[in-house]
Amino acid sequence: MITRKRLATGAVALLAALTAALLPTSAAADEPVAKESPKVELVLDVSGSMRAKDIDGKSRMSAAKQAFNEVLDAVPEEVRLGIRTLGADYPGPDRKRGCKDTRQLYPVGPLDRTEAKTAVATLAPTGWTPIGPALLGAADDLGDDGATKRIVLITDGEDTCAPLDPCQVAREIAAKGIHLVIDTLGLVPDAKTRQQLTCIAEATGGTYTSVHRTEELSRRVKQLVDRAADPVVTPVGTKGTARCVDAPLLKAGLYTDRETFGEHRWYRVDLLPGQELRASVSVSADRAVNNDYGVLLRAVTLHGREIVRGSEAGDGRTDVISTGLRYPKPDLDDGPGDVKPAAETVCLQVSNSFSAPPSVKTTPGMPIELTVDVVDGPSAATDVAAFGLGRGWWLLGVLVLAGFLAGLLWGWVSRWRVAVWRTN
Repeated sequence: MITRKRLATGAVALLAALTAALLPTSAAADEPVAKESPKVELVLDVSGSMRAKDIDGKSRMSAAKQAFNEVLDAVPEEVRLGIRTLGADYPGPDRKRGCKDTRQLYPVGPLDRTEAKTAVATLAPTGWTPIGPALLGAADDLGDDGATKRIVLITDGEDTCAPLDPCQVAREIAAKGIHLVIDTLGLVPDAKTRQQLTCIAEATGGTYTSVHRTEELSRRVKQLVDRAADPVVTPVGTKGTARCVDAPLLKAGLYTDRETFGEHRWYRVDLLPGQELRASVSVSADRAVNNDYGVLLRAVTLHGREIVRGSEAGDGRTDVISTGLRYPKPDLDDGPGDVKPAAETVCLQVSNSFSAPPSVKTTPGMPIELTVDVVDGPSAATDVAAFGLGRGWWLLGVLVLAGFLAGLLWGWVSRWRVAVWRTN
């Protein structure tokens, strides 16, 4: 019997080996096609204003060079990176020439860290700030293949080459559908620079960050380069309402909206028994605001009962403030197999307590980014979310019972001590 089993096993193994050898083409055809490596181009402002010494006691140019060296050391192997400059070559007063002053300092491709650092080391603050032409040049550098593409623009001022509006340039790049995202970083920006850079970023689904320290610049550029290696997720525009019943119904995904100072906006999510809702919101202060601020995210039933909330507050300058929440909906007991469980509508309320000086415009509202995810709920009662969210009355009941028993025991001990005292 054992010999027969061994013979059968050997025959099956031989047949599998022959099949693999005879059909190499079929196996290769079933393999997934390799994806294009992601591309990133860093666009650096080298205009004359980069001489200002207001970042950690040194010039903005020095801070940018230091950050670039740290970023170049940390670029993932799979990322093809390039560098483009604006305002690096022409120091004269001719506006026409100054607004053409953009060139590719290092080509997009496999990174030679030593060569790229050497190229950056030669830069010195020089001329104009042609942001629009630089963005167009960077888009051409990255090409229109299927790779994910990212432009990281680092500047300390607004464009000086209108009427070529860089915000409109960003919209035109987004309209091409070449999966290109533009992220912007403002070095010690004023209100006009912040507004322009925010507009550029939002046009392509990118982000805007205000930078006041070298460490912040280095950390943020590293994050954006690393993010390029992941699939690009473009936020979906939505519009919250003043009431939950009229609110848009959201699926799992990333959404953007705008919210004025002190406004409440509502959104809806359907949640089945056994599922868990995870949501987070970020509010961007894209203009000058007062120091005291906060953001609130609440999950509420259709009847107005609060389920769970998340909040965050601060009292200093910020560009983004975020909070989140989790709500696991308990699973139903086993019932008839043909009965489909009904979904619960969860209302999400996003509120903020930002305020601003009278001179600051309140419209359009501040950008908000809402992330919604629906996953399988926790299976173990020890899970923090399962125990603490939505079913807190369990803990309350235990505490009440424990307090009642402790009171009875203390009363009995007290009476016994009094009786003994009287007896003696």
